[in-house]
Amino acid sequence: MTDLSPLQKARYQYAPKLPKMLRNGISEISVLEGEETTSVADQEKIKALFPNTYGKKEITFQKGQNTSVAKKQVVGVILSGGQAPGGHNVVCGLYDALKATNPENVLYGFKKGPSGLLEDDYLIFDDAYIDQYRNTGGFDIIGSGRTKLETEDQFAVAAEVCKKHGITAIVIIGGDDSNTNAAVLAEYFAAHDAGVQVIGCPKTIDGDLKNEDIECSFGFDTATKTYSEVIGNIERDANSAKKYWHFVKVMGRSASHVALECALQTQPNVCLISEEVAEKKMSLSQIADYIADSVEARAAKGMNFGVAIIPEGVVEFVPEFSALIAEINELLAGSKAETFNALPNWKEKYAFIEKGLSQEAMSVFAILPEGIQQQLFLERDPHGNVQVSLIESEKLFSAIVKAKLEERKAAGTYKGKFNALHHFFGYEGRCAFPSNFDADYCYSLGYNAFMLIQYGYNGYLSKVSNLSKSADEWVAGGMPITKMMNIERRHGEDKPVIRKALVELDGKPFKFFEAHREQWAKETCYTYPGAIQYYGPAEVCDLTTRTLALEKGE
Repeated sequence: MTDLSPLQKARYQYAPKLPKMLRNGISEISVLEGEETTSVADQEKIKALFPNTYGKKEITFQKGQNTSVAKKQVVGVILSGGQAPGGHNVVCGLYDALKATNPENVLYGFKKGPSGLLEDDYLIFDDAYIDQYRNTGGFDIIGSGRTKLETEDQFAVAAEVCKKHGITAIVIIGGDDSNTNAAVLAEYFAAHDAGVQVIGCPKTIDGDLKNEDIECSFGFDTATKTYSEVIGNIERDANSAKKYWHFVKVMGRSASHVALECALQTQPNVCLISEEVAEKKMSLSQIADYIADSVEARAAKGMNFGVAIIPEGVVEFVPEFSALIAEINELLAGSKAETFNALPNWKEKYAFIEKGLSQEAMSVFAILPEGIQQQLFLERDPHGNVQVSLIESEKLFSAIVKAKLEERKAAGTYKGKFNALHHFFGYEGRCAFPSNFDADYCYSLGYNAFMLIQYGYNGYLSKVSNLSKSADEWVAGGMPITKMMNIERRHGEDKPVIRKALVELDGKPFKFFEAHREQWAKETCYTYPGAIQYYGPAEVCDLTTRTLALEKGE
């Protein structure tokens, strides 16, 4: 182990809080069964694909006599997908519950994600190893990976590896794709009588793995507090220097939960919400006008500064931009890409583009900064498609806004100054020391996962709810993964997947934002959350996200 910072040494001493029900010891935990579940959509198709694991009941743990079968448990755990703060505590909670139940129980950690299971690359946890990672950020305890478990051959290999080690349960810690794979693996094990349970734990800093049962995915709390601290610092700097507009891109390719939460914590002048852009079918020009209106209104009051939050995937929600991308992909399909690439300079390539695109698509293309135009044609994925995720949307919008303001200045309606700076906050939040909330929540998810294993459940997500209250009032249980699933078109095929939870435009968090954003756009209403606090008053240290508080009416 490397040298330790004072904070890391102190965090080793932190004892994560469990729901009161899980503190009673395994002998005093019983199960309360709820209603049978159905998938969120496409019920008949999902039922046909998951005949052994569909329609199971939700369960809640309560005080009572334990009726599970006492036996030695050998469990495997996998970290899957991108890092999120608190992942280590899920593993620690799982390990502690497993050992508290029976010191002879064993926990295998498969290295570098699902590939570790397929390649039989593992370590066996012990106290000394686990203790190095308690309450720390990152996934370096065993590493993570993005290998998908989705083929019959892979499932057969996984079953053989489990059989070799006597493993009777696998815990997969991951996001929507990883838990989709967990559901499919659970169905395979059940159909083939493999004797292996699969339990999922909901992880993603994007906040899009949730429903009425899974109130939030772990890591979202810490990541948004980390980003909000820095956005608050930028706001303070903007208000001090009074000469820059800061365009801040934050994580969120498919959903805008991170952007919305950061806006609720910091009250910037502008925050785009991708789901609203799609709902209103806004054009790039309309979005730029919306931002320019704030710039102009503030400039009229002598405030030539501001902060705008941009979700990274917003351009994919702009209908005209999506249509442009589709035309570009078609324009460069097959041998036409070679013809385009052979042209000697950008001027000739631009003429090729102008000739090949429709008038509607060309009108969108023409307003883009030249750097973005070239990026759309020159940086392509292995299939020859535009890599939309690489588009620097914060620079795209600041450039279009600048052009809009120059038009307004020429028309005499705008007399201010506009100087833009750009930031992207993503990786900075993925491996932060988990907040007290995430440390507690993750430890509880892991501890609870073992209770689901002990009671023989398969194809379930570890569920801890009532999260806006103190940990004493949290409720532990489980939910069938199939409840969150629907059918979506992926790579030309219909696939069963967990439906991503997007920002609800009629939900309380967005409605609060909507009610205040006009004032924030014109005035300086910045709030400064500061750094995550680990020690001190509970109202500061154990604070949940504004999103969760508003959803719960607090």
